[in-house]
Amino acid sequence: MNTLAAPPAPVTYTRVMLKISGEALMGDQGFGLHPPTVQRIAHEVKSVRDLGVEICMVIGGGNIFRGLAGSAQGMERTTADYMGMLATVMNALAMQSALEQLGVFTRVISAIPMDQVCEPYIRRRAVRHLEKKRVCIFAAGTGNPYFTTDTAATLRANEMACQAIFKGTKVDGVYDKDPRKHADAVRYDRVSYDEVLQKHLAVMDASAIALARDNDLPIIVFSLDEPGGFCGILRGEGTYTRVQG
Repeated sequence: MNTLAAPPAPVTYTRVMLKISGEALMGDQGFGLHPPTVQRIAHEVKSVRDLGVEICMVIGGGNIFRGLAGSAQGMERTTADYMGMLATVMNALAMQSALEQLGVFTRVISAIPMDQVCEPYIRRRAVRHLEKKRVCIFAAGTGNPYFTTDTAATLRANEMACQAIFKGTKVDGVYDKDPRKHADAVRYDRVSYDEVLQKHLAVMDASAIALARDNDLPIIVFSLDEPGGFCGILRGEGTYTRVQG
């Protein structure tokens, strides 16, 4: 007797923010962009978009230039941070190109106006793009120095009324210490915002965590290296850590 497979679980969110680091785009290289890796991530995004989920993205710039590192080497902090913001625009354009090759309509929206390559940030226009099922990639951070792309992702997620932030990392959740260095590291299934701050867990910077806490915005930490992981979590599957109050 043949049995029918159970239907897939319903999608748990309808609008989400995906935050990834710039380093996620460089693959096994030590610097820059690795096109096959960018394309792989674009396929992951498309699979979620095909579920009907509206997607925002924020990509860091650490694969090209990290403002804090430049400042540590003697560069004036504000200048270094602006250079880092420009690096995020380059990454956003690379991701836009990869997504549009897959037939996914995408808009790069920059906090620093540069009309020749992307749109300036206007909240209502960005919301309209999401409603039209376009992927919105927010670039140039918040447009201000001293704020990270983690904070920018949390800010934009709140402004866009996202239901969760998905933080794609190299590991499948939040651990009490680096699992790549410590075999006895323990993974949390769920952790509160305050625990993240008190225990200095490597999720996002303190400003981003506080902003998420103040607006009760859950953060889902998962492995970006797990094929189908992003899509699976939205179906209620997979391994991840949920950060919430």
